[in-house]
Amino acid sequence: MIYSFIVIILILTGIIIFQYRLKAARDKQIKYMYEKLDRIITERTSENLLVFTDDKELIHLLMGINNLLNHNQKILADYTKKEESIRKMISNISHDLKTPLTVIVGYLEIIQSNKSIQNELEKEVNKAHEKSVELLTLINTFFDLAKLESGDKEMPLEKTNINEACRKSILEFYEILTNQGLDVSIEIPDENIYAAGNQEALDRVLRNLISNAITYGNDGGVVGLTLKQDDSFVYIEVWDKGKGIDEMNKESVFERLYTLEDSRNKLYQGSGLGLTITKRLVESMEGDISLSSKPYEKTVFTVKLKKLAS
Repeated sequence: MIYSFIVIILILTGIIIFQYRLKAARDKQIKYMYEKLDRIITERTSENLLVFTDDKELIHLLMGINNLLNHNQKILADYTKKEESIRKMISNISHDLKTPLTVIVGYLEIIQSNKSIQNELEKEVNKAHEKSVELLTLINTFFDLAKLESGDKEMPLEKTNINEACRKSILEFYEILTNQGLDVSIEIPDENIYAAGNQEALDRVLRNLISNAITYGNDGGVVGLTLKQDDSFVYIEVWDKGKGIDEMNKESVFERLYTLEDSRNKLYQGSGLGLTITKRLVESMEGDISLSSKPYEKTVFTVKLKKLAS
């Protein structure tokens, strides 16, 4: 009787050990699957999950996950292909239209300089020239955005004096600011601050943001530029105290072709590309741009760049 009891205990112990090992093996496989799946999603690789197992339930789960991964990879590949196609199309169209429009603008300028023709058709010629310049500017903007998003426009990073860039940009607008009766608040430290940047890109970013503040924040009576730093980053703030941007539209102002009657994303005759290009330029300098806004208190666009030693 005792022997039978011992045998039963040994059998039960063996079953428990077997089930424990089986569970441990399954837990290990599930953990591997989770970590592998997380890596595939994070790194956006085209891998599939591969686990050697006799567990039928795990096999079915693996098949389902791999089918889903393959489906998502196909969707992503199609999306990337279409995005690339659209970028090339915009770039090609912009390039093809630039030449004839440049010629038209040139001829209109010649006509404007001809006094006999100018006296007869001054109003019409001036209007045609104005609209041609607007269209050429818009096409150049599309072209620039297409080059930025396709990576065709090189933006080599170098050690950039941020103080000088800020002073230069605000001085370009000083006459416009004073003519519009706007107060100017400039806070730039005497000590030179350097960051990883591209001079051309940074100049354009600052011009866009200052122009934006003048156009859409002039009802606040003041436009400001503040330069700050901490141990790791440099912060350029362009601000005003105008009507601002409501909470609902904050996340959308940097989107392509986003326009709204009260939005600020209309630097290029309502094209909805001004702040999009600004964001892409900041990102090309490995930086970040953010927006905070309290209507008629303070609306701030902040450009954040990596700080370099003086």
